[in-house]
Amino acid sequence: QVQLVESGGGTVQFGGSLTLSCAASGIDFSTYVMRWFRRAPGKERELVAAITATSEFAHYAEPAKGRFTVSRDNDKNTVFLQMSNLKFEDTAVYFCNAWRFGADFWGRGTQVTVSS
Repeated sequence: QVQLVESGGGTVQFGGSLTLSCAASGIDFSTYVMRWFRRAPGKERELVAAITATSEFAHYAEPAKGRFTVSRDNDKNTVFLQMSNLKFEDTAVYFCNAWRFGADFWGRGTQVTVSS
């Protein structure tokens, strides 16, 4: 059974930092592209960041550039999203996604709330 379990969400002050983790099980983790998405209230789900299977490349959506860093530990089957200089518009549910051709798995999400 495939499981992706996000953790590390919570409430953080404007300008603060937070690191999300996503622990995967039931998949050959090192063969998957790992992605972070988010869904803000009243908005569509959007890609935040992605990292290739062996960390050669990372991609960031424009809002995340310069503030977020995606990384992974294939020995621990875990992907991370370090977020800094958080803004109110970063408030969202953040989802972990594991993707490779023919397979696509999602976590249940973790809430991040940026407060004043």
